[in-house]
Amino acid sequence: MADKAQIQEAIKTQGEVVRKLKAEKASKEQIDEEVAKLLELKVQLGGDEGRHQFTLKTAKGTRDYNPKQMAIREKVFNTIISCFKRHGAENIDTPVFELKETLTGKYGEDSKLIYDLKDQGGELLSLRYDLTVPFARYLAMNKVTNIKRYHIAKVYRRDNPAMTRGRYREFYQCDFDIAGQYDPMIPDAECLKIVHEILSELELGDFRIKVNDRRILDGMFAVCGVPDDKFRTICSTVDKLDKVSWEDVRSEMVKEKGLSEEAADQIGQYVSLQGGMDLAERLLQDAKMSQSKQACAGLTDMKQLFSYLQLFQVTDKVVFDLSLARGLDYYTGVIYEAILTQTGPVPVAAAQNGAGEKAEEGVSVGSVAGGGRYDGLVGMFDPKGRKVPCVGVSIGIERVFSIMEQKAEASAEKVRTTETQVMVASAQKNLLEERLRLTAELWNAGIKAEVMYKKNPKLLSQLQHCEDSGIPLVAILGEQELKDGVVKLRTVHSREEIDVSRDKLVEEIKRRTSDV
Repeated sequence: MADKAQIQEAIKTQGEVVRKLKAEKASKEQIDEEVAKLLELKVQLGGDEGRHQFTLKTAKGTRDYNPKQMAIREKVFNTIISCFKRHGAENIDTPVFELKETLTGKYGEDSKLIYDLKDQGGELLSLRYDLTVPFARYLAMNKVTNIKRYHIAKVYRRDNPAMTRGRYREFYQCDFDIAGQYDPMIPDAECLKIVHEILSELELGDFRIKVNDRRILDGMFAVCGVPDDKFRTICSTVDKLDKVSWEDVRSEMVKEKGLSEEAADQIGQYVSLQGGMDLAERLLQDAKMSQSKQACAGLTDMKQLFSYLQLFQVTDKVVFDLSLARGLDYYTGVIYEAILTQTGPVPVAAAQNGAGEKAEEGVSVGSVAGGGRYDGLVGMFDPKGRKVPCVGVSIGIERVFSIMEQKAEASAEKVRTTETQVMVASAQKNLLEERLRLTAELWNAGIKAEVMYKKNPKLLSQLQHCEDSGIPLVAILGEQELKDGVVKLRTVHSREEIDVSRDKLVEEIKRRTSDV
């Protein structure tokens, strides 16, 4: 039939697309995407004898993580969590879905990306879009007025995924927030210090942390002639400046948002400014900006922030940038975003991670952290409107993973996927019971040990397993060792062997693997 012939033709064409991508050594994500299309076409064709076929693929915008990727992920999480704990944070968790009304109206133009769930019996629910709004709901519901907390969990966005650039529909967020009434800019400065520490420890490359303030932005919009009701929508447009040119942003403001050309041009003069404490001082003297009380309050706080950042020794990476807008509706004060930069040409790996957006120094590889102050969000949930001032930061963990994975691929260093310290092996037959007995002794002493699940495995295959898995030590049993009450302890990479008495074995393994 004609339909079948058309599908067969489409399969042939799609097969050629896949082969071409493989020949060109395209990214794994690109190839996977085209293979998924090919499989879908094959399903349409139907299987042998009408047998039902289904497509083996993950849902759009999601991915599996293999053991190597999970090992890298765990290392990143450990670095981030130890930083959060160093700064005295507690840990909380909230449900993966919230009442739909909890999330509605908090995200501006991004609200269309919220995943709504089918009504399951009386409650309209949505998957959480971020961890900040659930945190504000948690504070209001439990009447918590001050807490320093971190939360690492998955969030969901019905976005058009660009998986090659570390953007997904399901992804982790790592949030650190300080809630409570404190003196201005001290918690805000600590959040920026945390970003600086994490990005430095992960060794992702050079980075910059851009800071601005919603009050400065709103004051700037006001003195440039933006009508009050257009503040948020113009803010969302300015937020695109890190991705598109000023000409495109200006065009959207004028043609789509209905802003006057004069107002757009005045905004253009300000959003090109970058600096530090000196820029804040200059703008306080600016004829236009000084007319806005709101802007002056923001600029005074910005000066204060930079004085604390100097004490924290992080001003080398922080820049006051008037183009930074951050589109979310709930920010009320300081806002910030960290971007990775690198000088020189962009390697292919970076280009696949959203690189190529021009930055002044080097090349921007994209945002890896962002946050700000949101003093009004908790009050939206409190029945009496009581406000709890909050400031926080979110680490863009998926992009960090993408970069770390590429670094691991590029380096020859082997990523260990287990933490096994020792393999219990035998050189002769009929020693399974002795191997199991020794393995149990090691486990009971807290040693990470493995044993091969065969009665009489060959010594060579046991040693090969250690080589492949990166297990550093082998405890070898034989008839003679059992008679002498010793174990032959072999160091895998140097192949050195020594006899260790059975009662000293645990101590010796711990000593040799203390740095593993």
